Amino acid sequence: MINKKLLSILVCPVSKAPVKYDKEKQELVCKASGLAYPVRDGIPVMLEEEARQLTADEKLG
Repeated sequence: MINKKLLSILVCPVSKAPVKYDKEKQELVCKASGLAYPVRDGIPVMLEEEARQLTADEKLG
């Protein structure tokens, strides 16, 4: 689980847009950049090289 206060200040390092927490996938998702950053052991890994590209369906949903 991500601390709500922490989540409110985190932004995507690529687009500088806010991220949303996907509890099911344990990721922080940024629709603006089309990237999803992993959360490992409750710690967000906000590195572009660790992020995965969102699928076309994920970008729309």
